[in-house]
Amino acid sequence: MFYRLLLIVRQRRASPGWQSWTPSRSSVSAAEAHSVVLPAQAKVVICGGGIMGTSVAYHLAKLGWKDIVLLEQGRLAAGSTRFCAGILSTARHLTIEQKMADYSNKLYQQLEQETGIQTGYVRTGSISLAQTQDRLVSLKRINSRLNVMGIPSEIITPKKVAELHPLLNVHDLVGAMHVPEDAVMSSADVALALASAASQNNVQIYDRTAVLHLLVKKGQVTGVETDKGQIDCQYFVNCAGQWAYELGLSNEEPVSIPLHACEHFYLLTRPLETPLQSNTPTIVDPDGRIYIRSWQGGILSGGFEKNPKPIFTEGKNQLEIQNLQEDWDHFEPLLSSLLRRMPELEALEIMKLVNCPETFTPDMRCIMGESPMVQGYFVLAGMNSAGLSFGGGAGKYLAEWMAYGYPSENVWELDLKRFGALQSSRTFLRHRVMEVMPLLYDLKVPRWDFQTGRQLRTSPLYDRLDAQGARWMEKHGFERPKYFIPSDKDLLTLEQSKTFYKPDWFEIVESEVRCCKEAVCVIDMSSFTKFEITSTGDQALEMLQYLFSNDLDVPVGHIVHTGMLNESGGYENDCSIARLNKRSFFMISPTDQQVHCWSWLQKHMPKDSNLLLEDVSWKYTALNLIGPRAVDVLSELSYAPMTPDHFPSLFCKEMSVGYANGIRVMSMTHTGEPGFMLYIPIEYALHVYNEVMSVGQKYGIRNAGYYALRSLRIEKFFAFWGQDLNTYTTPLECGREFRVKLDKGVDFIGRDALLQQKQNGVYKRFTMFILEDHDTDLDLWPWWGEPIYRNGQYVGKTTSSAYSFTLERHVCLGFVHNFSEDTGEAQVVTTEFINRGEYEIDIAGHRFQAKAKLYPFSSLFTHKRRKDDVELSDFHGK
Repeated sequence: MFYRLLLIVRQRRASPGWQSWTPSRSSVSAAEAHSVVLPAQAKVVICGGGIMGTSVAYHLAKLGWKDIVLLEQGRLAAGSTRFCAGILSTARHLTIEQKMADYSNKLYQQLEQETGIQTGYVRTGSISLAQTQDRLVSLKRINSRLNVMGIPSEIITPKKVAELHPLLNVHDLVGAMHVPEDAVMSSADVALALASAASQNNVQIYDRTAVLHLLVKKGQVTGVETDKGQIDCQYFVNCAGQWAYELGLSNEEPVSIPLHACEHFYLLTRPLETPLQSNTPTIVDPDGRIYIRSWQGGILSGGFEKNPKPIFTEGKNQLEIQNLQEDWDHFEPLLSSLLRRMPELEALEIMKLVNCPETFTPDMRCIMGESPMVQGYFVLAGMNSAGLSFGGGAGKYLAEWMAYGYPSENVWELDLKRFGALQSSRTFLRHRVMEVMPLLYDLKVPRWDFQTGRQLRTSPLYDRLDAQGARWMEKHGFERPKYFIPSDKDLLTLEQSKTFYKPDWFEIVESEVRCCKEAVCVIDMSSFTKFEITSTGDQALEMLQYLFSNDLDVPVGHIVHTGMLNESGGYENDCSIARLNKRSFFMISPTDQQVHCWSWLQKHMPKDSNLLLEDVSWKYTALNLIGPRAVDVLSELSYAPMTPDHFPSLFCKEMSVGYANGIRVMSMTHTGEPGFMLYIPIEYALHVYNEVMSVGQKYGIRNAGYYALRSLRIEKFFAFWGQDLNTYTTPLECGREFRVKLDKGVDFIGRDALLQQKQNGVYKRFTMFILEDHDTDLDLWPWWGEPIYRNGQYVGKTTSSAYSFTLERHVCLGFVHNFSEDTGEAQVVTTEFINRGEYEIDIAGHRFQAKAKLYPFSSLFTHKRRKDDVELSDFHGK
């Protein structure tokens, strides 16, 4: 197999190959291919011989796995990998994407030495251009994150851009970002090199072999049916690129993989009169929507147009991707942008306009991980035109996931389980990718929202709230109110407000927050995930005691805040559980936990017919009644005393509200403010809401949205899963020891890890920061992901932030690490270490002084004080 791969590579070198965009000839004839006998069994079968499939095979073999089979329906690297523009860029918005690209860069650099196969790797560096100040701010934010990761990067002037790339027109630029270690290469040859290395480690590779469908038994992968026979296996990896969606649906138990292809265009030119050097920096001009790289003395240039062309919506298939039809009219805006940026190209001869399919996902992030429906079914696909950049790192993380149960980094933002079946509609995907593809180069300011695929999941109150000025955001397909625009505000201005600075909705959210603190507000929180766990005996309690860290053997009617932990003690879920009766529990989790949490519970539930898990998210509308007058509103509507003496904190009771019976009322608000959560059967939702608003008028009631909720919970130092907490965060690292009962008399998942961590100490600590020298009106705002410095040394990043209307200052939450100045190794983080440091938060390259606290300020909860009077030493434990 190894010699066959070398022969393929040599033939590619001897013929025009990739350079002329014609398929390379295989060393094995079609007749020989049909005579190949597949192994009867394997540990893992990988479908797809592009850069993703070969990377997974390479990394699994490196981890010592045996009996690995890779199948490719056409020829190796003959899919979209062959048409990749060959640009590797680490300049990414997400930290996990930066890490994947950085690892890929290091891997590809040494592949030629490892395999003897030339990959065309050239370190060119990249320059990202900014035509506007907002774009420059965006680049500065990326630059700050690259620097703390150890990736060389700097913000440069237009004059410096011209020095690095003399052919560029820089008159309209305000600055740029230079990343000197970015590179270009042949993606097809990288894939062949990975395949060669995998083959040397006994991975069996078969091309011209199509996977027909997966064999599944009792929710577990058992084998693969191909056009050349069946292979029994324990694991299956779908790396089928743009056909991953179709392959997922072909199973007896379908696996939803939401992605869709669009046509992607770039041109190739003849060499310039003075041929462009191979190490000329790659140019990314997002405001012009184009990228430019050197290519055989000429250039390769493409981009992401505003009006993309989706393809293969009907599921059309082809074994190997051919160059699609040229469309110069469609490419003309990108060509015009290229000529404005490089005027000297006006007379240059164009060789070819390449049109090839690229695959995109609903949220611009790639897809990896295990299927929630079929154990042993893993996916790596949907690279959003960044397959070369992510291929090495993504293959490494997925291989670790398969081998150890978890990758070495938090990849929740890329996890397949962030999606549900609701994102798999062909119509939804077609419309969404038409928005996603232009967004790759659009300026993405904080809190932007997708416009397509909206109003998919809505509360029964949607129309009522919309008529009252609600402005919406979407989470897991569910519409949630951000804030409510008063009738006297300019709607159009607010809708178009996009900024890194103080937003136009500031005063609106301020009034909603103040109403929550002084009167009463209603927030529709119906999107929360809601499960019921019931049993005929004690099975439900026994299962929950094992799965959760807190003690759930509490009296009926009590609510327990608890974590669902993994073996390392990290949060798989952070939730609230109410005991409805001796054998029934009501579980409330974050919105985006619906698929992940369900999968985790199903995986660990005993196969007991007396135990029932039901997703009741759609059955209940949830209203959050927040504020000191909430008790008056609810007392009047229920004719029942709601004071703490009669209805204590963290208590749940079914009662009547207005005419409606069976309302689950809980004395909690997820904000630390007084109030109640009302879980209302959907048929009563409109009636209860109308009654609450009618009775509440005398108490100053108003609607509020999630922006107000965010401000309230952050100033109370409340961590949220998915933003602050993840599978690598333990309760001891975020001050939640009180939600763990190590001595509850029952073993639970993660207990051993927590006992060890309690003995050894924690290596990071969740911390609250109050910005001191930050001008809310004039300075850039913190949002999330800003580097944290202690005594001038990088110690972590913020995870979330909000303006505190009580302190009248910005509050950031984040984790502080203790890295040794000598070795860089992680050390124990103590309370003394936190309290004795001088801190700064880096916002787009500017550092602001901050005070660090491990507990919220008591002044937040008692009375409002001017910020000049706030004693920053005044805090209490929680």
